[in-house]
Amino acid sequence: MRHWPPADAISLARAIVWHSLARVETDDALSPNRRLRQEILLARERVYHFASLTPVEPLGAPGLDVWVKREDLSPIKAYKWRGASNRMAALTPDERPRGVVTASAGNHAQGVALAAAKLGIDARIYMPGSTPRVKVEAVRRLGGERVKVILSGDSYDEAMAAALADGRETGATYIHAYDDLRVMAGQGTLADEVVLSGHGPFDIAYLQIGGGGMAAGVSEWLKTYWPEIEIVGVEGIDQACMGAAAAAGEPVTLEKVDLFCDGTAVRKIGSQPFEILRTRLDRLITVTNDEVVGAIRSLWENLRCIAEPSGAMGLAGALKERPRIEGKRVLVVLCGANIDFLKLGQLAVGQEAGRSLSRTLSVRIPERPGSMLRLLNSVFTGASIVDFQYGKTDDSDAWPVFTLQTESESGLDEIAARLEDQGYDWKERDHAVDIRFRAIPLRGDLLQHPAFLRLDFYEREGALRDFLRAHLPQSGNLCYFNYRSSGERVGRALIGIEFPSPEARTAFLGSLTPSGDGYRLCEPLDPETAGRLMGRKA
Repeated sequence: MRHWPPADAISLARAIVWHSLARVETDDALSPNRRLRQEILLARERVYHFASLTPVEPLGAPGLDVWVKREDLSPIKAYKWRGASNRMAALTPDERPRGVVTASAGNHAQGVALAAAKLGIDARIYMPGSTPRVKVEAVRRLGGERVKVILSGDSYDEAMAAALADGRETGATYIHAYDDLRVMAGQGTLADEVVLSGHGPFDIAYLQIGGGGMAAGVSEWLKTYWPEIEIVGVEGIDQACMGAAAAAGEPVTLEKVDLFCDGTAVRKIGSQPFEILRTRLDRLITVTNDEVVGAIRSLWENLRCIAEPSGAMGLAGALKERPRIEGKRVLVVLCGANIDFLKLGQLAVGQEAGRSLSRTLSVRIPERPGSMLRLLNSVFTGASIVDFQYGKTDDSDAWPVFTLQTESESGLDEIAARLEDQGYDWKERDHAVDIRFRAIPLRGDLLQHPAFLRLDFYEREGALRDFLRAHLPQSGNLCYFNYRSSGERVGRALIGIEFPSPEARTAFLGSLTPSGDGYRLCEPLDPETAGRLMGRKA
């Protein structure tokens, strides 16, 4: 067990440190790593005038010893207040009256706004037009009359160019989101809190990387106290600017970045963070958006907290390497929780939170009554249909599209084997753009006496099959289907069924009750809506 020195010894040590800092602070011969450590020591005194420390809590996932630094509990629900407040607290008396200017996709902007209000410094904050509304509103609320928000351009790079031009014109100090020594040092104070928490030492730390400021400050401080700790940098698979820089030996600009994890969507790693990270990172890994969503779900289920995608990226890296981390004490940083409410639904609906394995495929079946039910009954047993898209476009063949989920890879393989054994022609469609955007074609001119229904049914495995088996008449042919799992107890679908005669259509609609066994609501669409589906003029 580690024994801490008595309080008087700590005071003496700090006095010696501060005396040393006074002598060497301007020494340009210091290495970047030592200068950063020096600035973190100085930041420890500055940042707590703006906010309090945040806890380190166990994730509580069975079989894992993972600890989460809860930066989502800070005043801005993210760690960025640390770097912004440290940098702005160090402004000179000549710089303060001229104010500050910055660019940010959200969290850094909130940190600058918090510091501006507390220090009484005017700030102009340039944000991309695509910034989540929750972050824009938070910046205005935190900064009050001291802050002016300017939405500029569609990307961080465009917003930054506008902010830099503002600074050159007005003399305001530009507060960089990550490529600044004092900003990096401010972020490093969260690692100081980890060290002082008493929960260490840690074996591995998984640190998300965007511009690199947080990862640089935290890795430097952790390695100082625990030299044996393994530092793993985690990047989005389509955001890997540090990986590109490591390969090139210097920061390089990515042609494009994925915006799903918007807080780490940076095209070029900062030059100062790069110099630190190239000496402190032990490994770099990438994670997919689905893996990030799985981490968001894990945080919710274990800690009842909600992370923005970038905030969960470190945990996504740890969970991706689960066999590697078993038996080890692991640190991750929940670095932000500023997420639009509407995006929560998109995460749950679109990804099913990464819990199950999924595959999207289209299957060719004859365009005649009974073909769809035979496919559902004979091939898809043991799988959950979480997305079903189909519109009739041909008199001979149909190509319905299904997204299936199983609890294991073998379950998906079994479905593929059954398709092959039964002679079905099928194709994987996991990355099809039209399917992702739910562009469901339908030729209304091919339909015979169609009836379109809104169906609300109770979600469970096989619920759709059971409804169709019980209520689809032998003469009825499915000509349209639009369903996507929402994660609710009730599933909602639009269904089109065509009939050989008007009489058969009328008889079907007359026999269908508004609610029944397994479904809560089933009602015909009004003629105007049905006409739009078939491409007819209103």
